[in-house]
Amino acid sequence: MARVCVMIMMMVAMVLNKAIGDPIAPCYFIFGDSLVDSGNNNQLQSFARADYFPYGIDFQFGPTGRFCNGKTTVDVITELLGFDDYITPYSQASGEDILRGVNYASAAAGVREETGRQLGARITFAGQVANHVNTVSQVVNILGDENEAANYLSKCIYSIGLGSNDYLNNYFMPLYYSTGNQYSPDSFANDLINRYTEQLRILYSNGARKFALIGIGAIGCSPNELAQNSRDGTTCDERINSANRIFNSKLVSLVDHFNQNTPDAKFTYINAYGIFQDMVANPSRYGFRVTNAGCCGVGRNNGQITCLPGQAPCLNRDEFVFWDAFHPGEAANIVIGSRSFRRQSPSDAHPYDIQQLAML
Repeated sequence: MARVCVMIMMMVAMVLNKAIGDPIAPCYFIFGDSLVDSGNNNQLQSFARADYFPYGIDFQFGPTGRFCNGKTTVDVITELLGFDDYITPYSQASGEDILRGVNYASAAAGVREETGRQLGARITFAGQVANHVNTVSQVVNILGDENEAANYLSKCIYSIGLGSNDYLNNYFMPLYYSTGNQYSPDSFANDLINRYTEQLRILYSNGARKFALIGIGAIGCSPNELAQNSRDGTTCDERINSANRIFNSKLVSLVDHFNQNTPDAKFTYINAYGIFQDMVANPSRYGFRVTNAGCCGVGRNNGQITCLPGQAPCLNRDEFVFWDAFHPGEAANIVIGSRSFRRQSPSDAHPYDIQQLAML
């Protein structure tokens, strides 16, 4: 029933936005990792790629580099904002198309520079921000004036969703990284927030004024972590989830700090962790039957090895929260994206949902 309600809300919002005509924000800039990458890693020498079947099996354009069977959360948000088409990845963006926004996200990327290096090439948070600075110079050239560009960019939505890999592919990977021994969970979160803040300041100095900071999910509940660390295959790894909550709580404080000290900008926090936990705790409410295994993968929980090229995925994909060992499927992304855009519970977003942020 809840999934039906979410779908109805989504369709109503899309119809209203289309009826109005233009999107409720002129552009949408996306920074993140594999949860929202739409093809930036396709040409990189990296193991973190998804430009092969069965990825994209339910997406209208097939395998594009999205780590999902269908839409990602930002695809859902893009539709709800009223855009006619999805936001172009930076690797393919050119000309006036950049005025709609750009997706800079890169699979395996983290807040820290070394995060994900064992997987090969990726575009770190700092690299994504540097790419955006280049985009801004192009926007100035297209609009012909720095003031015009600044006014235009001030109306855009900037969503930032990084940090997951700093835990998954750094802090909790002692075979490759020493951070787990160097930092306590609290001090590691502080380090990430300090680096994160530095990049937000660069975005602000380049015209960003509407920020949606996406919290990290419950990584300890992913099929990969359950396969490795859960005795019964269903009990989440609280050691990882606890560290994730510490980071998220500091991200909320960062939002409050910026809102108190940057009066010409608006920041909000999207509680992806809480939305995800609601789906896992109440799966039938959303039409899910499997919360602890990937639809496509190998081994225990379909999570020991992620979805392989040409592998046949499950047929009942909408009944699985997870598509593969790490990433939610389209059905879950529709719930997360819809509740990010228009909160269903007061805890979904703080202090605004993305629709409210766009209207400010």
